[in-house]
Amino acid sequence: MAESMQGLHRTCRCAEVTKEMIGKEVVLMGWVQKARDKGGIIFVDLRDRSGIMQLIFENGSIDEEGFAKAGKLRSEFVIAVTGVVEERGGAVNKNLATGEIELRVKSLRVLSEAEVPPFPIEENSKTKDEIRLKYRYLDLRRPDLQKNIMLKSKVMMLTRQFFAKEGFLEIETPMLGKSTPEGARDYLVPSRVHPGHFYGLPQSPQLYKQLLMCSGYDRYIGGTGVGLAGSKTSFTSKRSDNSSGL
Repeated sequence: MAESMQGLHRTCRCAEVTKEMIGKEVVLMGWVQKARDKGGIIFVDLRDRSGIMQLIFENGSIDEEGFAKAGKLRSEFVIAVTGVVEERGGAVNKNLATGEIELRVKSLRVLSEAEVPPFPIEENSKTKDEIRLKYRYLDLRRPDLQKNIMLKSKVMMLTRQFFAKEGFLEIETPMLGKSTPEGARDYLVPSRVHPGHFYGLPQSPQLYKQLLMCSGYDRYIGGTGVGLAGSKTSFTSKRSDNSSGL
């Protein structure tokens, strides 16, 4: 049965625990990547979007009830643990950012149990696309996809920061507009408010550029509600001082 996380506050993410924190008590939350019962001691790999942290459950450091719960942990269980950071007593895993440390757990809460996932939550999955897309919420937990999404987020943030320093404004233009006569066919979206009428996906972003240029916005970047992907670039504007918008 799922337990409440009331009163718990995550100290940091898994891969944010460092050797400088040895001896300190921390609270971590995440998914169980895998569990290994060695008899009297249980090792669990806890995963979140930052990486993996090895947990140790051992009689004496956790009560009998907590140790019994740890023995039932399976892949993709969501748990919250409180424990003390220690230096690894066994082999060091140089492939992990936390490969030299581990967390000796003092208390465990199972926030959500999980059935056996239809495919392993791991990098370089060989699972068919049809299954991955059917269980997209599981697929997006895979470390390689999460790295790509976080990288894109960082690139977009740096892009925005660069343009902001250069004096650009970020202006969002409509995703749907009045259909305009073009060579290509419009992608039409029916209106629920006005039966028999349709919106068209803009094929002429220069209309918005010209509108903004005439309104005095000489430097801008913009999207259509989906961020900078397919964004409109800045344009050169002739102004009264005969200087360019760039």
